[in-house]
This record gives sequence, structure tokens and C-alpha cells, in this order.
Amino acid sequence: MNDALAHRGPDASGIWTDPQAGIALGHRRLAILDLSPNGQQPMVAASGRYVTVFNGEIYNFADLRRQLTDQNAAPAWRGHSDTEVMLAALDHWGVEGALPHLHGMFALAIWDRQNHLLHLVRDRIGKKPLYYGWFGGIFGFASELTALRAHPAWNGKIDRQALTTYLRHGYVPDPFSIFLGIAKLTPGSILTLPTDSIAQGELPQPQSYWSLATWTAADPPVAESVDETTALQELDRLLHQAVSERMVADVPLGAFLSGGMDSSLITAYMQAHAEQPVRTFTIGFHEAGFDEAVYARAVAAHLGTRHTELYLTAADALAVIPRLATLSDEPFADASLLPMFLVSRLAREEVTVALSGDGGDEFFCGYGRYRQALAAWQRMATLSPLLRHLAGGILGHIPEQVWQIANHVTPRLNPRRGTIWSNLLRHGSPDLLYQYLVSCHLDPARLVVNGTEPATRFLNPEQWGGSPDFCTRMMFLDAHTYLPGSVLVKVDRATMAVGLEARAPLLDTRIIEWAWRLPRHLKLRPQGGKWLLRRLLRNHLPAHLIERPKQGFGVPVGSWLRGPLRPWGEALLAPERLHREGWLNPQAVGEVWAAHQAGRRQEGELLWAILMFQAWLATIESS
Repeated sequence: MNDALAHRGPDASGIWTDPQAGIALGHRRLAILDLSPNGQQPMVAASGRYVTVFNGEIYNFADLRRQLTDQNAAPAWRGHSDTEVMLAALDHWGVEGALPHLHGMFALAIWDRQNHLLHLVRDRIGKKPLYYGWFGGIFGFASELTALRAHPAWNGKIDRQALTTYLRHGYVPDPFSIFLGIAKLTPGSILTLPTDSIAQGELPQPQSYWSLATWTAADPPVAESVDETTALQELDRLLHQAVSERMVADVPLGAFLSGGMDSSLITAYMQAHAEQPVRTFTIGFHEAGFDEAVYARAVAAHLGTRHTELYLTAADALAVIPRLATLSDEPFADASLLPMFLVSRLAREEVTVALSGDGGDEFFCGYGRYRQALAAWQRMATLSPLLRHLAGGILGHIPEQVWQIANHVTPRLNPRRGTIWSNLLRHGSPDLLYQYLVSCHLDPARLVVNGTEPATRFLNPEQWGGSPDFCTRMMFLDAHTYLPGSVLVKVDRATMAVGLEARAPLLDTRIIEWAWRLPRHLKLRPQGGKWLLRRLLRNHLPAHLIERPKQGFGVPVGSWLRGPLRPWGEALLAPERLHREGWLNPQAVGEVWAAHQAGRRQEGELLWAILMFQAWLATIESS
């Protein structure tokens, strides 16, 4: 099991066992702090009570070390790793008491030798993965399913409900995994397993130690009249703190630079703290509309970084695609995993740690769909219920052939959009509009043999945090679904596949808590989202490098699937193959494939999700 995670920790391997207690802990080390044996895991606390293995970093460990020393609660320090400081915090405050003090990204396993308790803990936002569950008569946990599958007792079976929700989202949302009986620990929660008293197969419910909903309810938003200058000064202070903490390492570090606002801002702050040019890395595409490398190059030149770029072709994609299903660990449909993996591999040639700009969209209102949804709903709300119902009925009865003709005029007019607007006008609500905007498919159960959708947070308004307005609800849901389920999975799997650590200053808990309390006018303006980040970036870059349309880390899979990737797709979606495997509906999948190939609909996103499941399934069946 430990060897299966060698890519996550190529520098060392450690195992600690207590046969009498029936406990075994394994760890693969990516050495970042204290490269000596004093930083190796599994690590035992100075008291001997706690033993831990953990993936990630405690960024405020230096402050905690000083605090413990000042309170005469520090042990005789053996080294200078964050692991040792974290264990000292456990000795001093206990597990539940220590968690509020830990700022960082982490998946923790803590064995309490005194009380025979196993604690599993995941960081507040879900930057690091943690799977767990019963199989073959044992309880297992790991950073990846790959490690669980390596156990000889593994008997995992694919969960049809998880597969169905995967085809809606493009990822499997927590707490589900693609396998029955195996769960993902929800971000900001702790699972405590009393090994002496729990029956085989039983699991206690994870308990939340931090949640955005609970925190915001206890600390309401600041006044709408908050001064913009004061807000900029505070954001500047918080960013300096977050970036400087994430630049602490005993190994070389750099930054991912896409040329977008968030990565440019993080790079600028890194450069301000660095004694020499920061190493930056980016990926480019030859296809028009997908290449941001030219902007990254300009930003790097202005900031004075040491810049490296790599252009990606369809041939490069073909060479890497066989690896995607393996490194993603479970079905995963964000095609930008491909360039993320390649830029991580590029960066790993020079550095061991890379800072990224993740988090700006979810907490500073950056996604274009926020403005689109707000504007669309405002227009719909001006119509009377009768007019909306009539208009929806008319749209719903337009023949597909008419939509196909319209689609040749503009890709924005297609049957899928017609169905969306027809349903919205007749039965609509702003939250239904958001669901449509972020769904790969509106009826994923149709694609899965005997498929049904589970009750996810995404479909349950009771789990939307009581957000007072539509825009806040969209950000809240993205922070709890899309961010941990897709964005952070992509970054974790791509970087860890090559033994690279990614750090995201904008996801610092202190920045998240502060940003969430800001009034909307400091985030979203008619000119676009991320208003405060945009204003702050003006201190570092000229306007022409900032004020441009948001592009994202996109991949031209639609055109590739009609071109060089078409034979690969046809082989995976052959009707006889789908029928033999028994997971996907051959007719429904065939209709989607045919419509895309004929140009009747742009179905690249959905087809990529289907193909990634098929490619992942092939790796499972061959292992």
C-alpha cells in the first residue's frame, strides 16, 4: 500500500505498527522541511501518546513553535519540521483543541495510543484528499484509492450512484467515492474511530470542526459602507502573510503562471519576498482561443521572473492521455488535468514546491457564470409567470432540426440550451439556473444502466448554508462542491504524480474568512468579478495585462475528439464494448457521440467525462 503512493512521496518511506492494537501506519515522504531523518514519518510525539502520518504542510508552524515554547509546552525539539510542531500541539491542547491552531493543507491520521482512538482529519477547504472505509474485514484509509486497492483484502465494487453523479458534475463529490463503501472525508471535518468498541463495518459520523456556514453565521458580513482603501490595505497585509508563509521551504520553489489575474498576483507577491527572480512555468496551446502563454510571458517579463513555457499539441495529448485515468485515481473529467500535469512535470525539473492562484474565483466572485446567472435571472424575473410559462412552452416545442440550423449560425444556439431555457422559463428558480450552468449533463441517469443520483449537497437546498442571496449561494456551493471536488483534485493529482507540492495562498483560512465577510460590491462590479484582487494587481502590472477577458486553463477537447483523438474515443465507446461492460447505456452514449461528430451539438465536455470513465475502467479491469 505504501509503495503504491511512491509518486506522492519519492524521498523516503516509513512504516509504524502496533500488532497488539491492530494498527499499521504508512507514509511516503516528499521532503520539504527538515530534510534530515528528524523530519521523517510516521512520527511519535515527545509524550509517546500520539503517532501520526500526514500529507501536506502546517504553514504557521513557526508561530506555533514560538507559542508552545513561550507557554513552556515545548518538548526538547529534535528538528525543525512542521510535523514535530503539530505533534507538540496535540500533546498540549489535545486533538480537538489543536485543530483551530493549525493553518495549512493536510490529511492527518493520528493514533492515540492512550485511548485507542484513530483520528482522521482533513483541512478546512479540502486541499488534500483522504479516503476511508471498510473492506475485506479491515478498516483502511489513504490519500488515494490506489493504496487501498493494493491491499490483498480489497474487494471494491463500482457504485452506480457515484457514477451517475460523476456524469452530472464531471467529478465524484464528497463524501462519495466511485467505490461502494469507501468515502471521502469531508473538508473541515474529523472522523474519530474507537478501535476497541466499534463493530466491523460500522463507522461513526464525521464531525465538523470548521465550516463556512457555521463561521459566517457566527461572524456576519461587514457593513456595506466598508472603505475600499481600508479593504485593499487589509488584503495586501493578508496576502503578504500567506505568500511569505508558503515560501518557507528547504527546497527550491517557483510558481505556476498562466497570465491570469490570480496567478499573476501571487507571482508578484512572491517576487516581492524573493531575493532573486522567481521561477515561473506555463503551458500554451497552438489552437486559437486556448493560448494564454503569450500573456504569461508578458507578465513574467514585467515582473522579472525566470520564465519557462511549453506548448502543447494534440500529439502531446495523445502521449499523456493513457496516464490521465491512472493519475486521477477515480473518474475525473476536467480536461485541464492534462496541461496541469504537463506544467507540473515541467516545473518539477527545477523546483519541488510551486505556488498557484487557486481560490480567487470562489471567494472573490470570479467565475463568469456568476454575472451570467445574475443577469439572466434578472431578465427572467421581469416577465410575468404567465409569459414565462408560454415562452418556455414555445421553446420546448421547437424541433431539434431548427436548433441545428441555428447552431450553425452561432454555437450558443443549440438543443441543449433550448431545453435549459424551456425548463427555466416554465419551472425556473435562480438556483435551478445555477445547477444547469454547472452540470455536464442534465439527466445523467439516462447515461448509466440502472443509474440514480444520490442526495448530494448540490441537489439539497438545506445544505446551502442559509446564504442570503443568489450570488452568495453560488459561491458557497462552488466552495463546497466544485473547488474541493474538481479544482483541488486536479491540482493535487497532477502535482503529486510528479512529486511536486502545490501551495495556494488565496486559500489561506484567514483570507477566506475575511473575504467571505466582504460586501458584494467589493467583489463583483459591472466590469467583472474579483474587484479587490483586480485593484491590488494594478500596483504590480499595467492595465493592458489585467483588463482582458477571463480565459481559464481550457483544453480544445471538442476539436481533438473530431480529429486526432477520434479513433481513441470510438474504441472506448464501441457499442459492443459498452454492452459487455454493463455500466453505460450504449444508445444514449452513441447519440451524444454522433451529435458531436456531426457538429449538431458541442458535446466535448460530456464526452470527455464519459471517455475518462471508460479509460479509468480499463485500468481497473487490467489491474
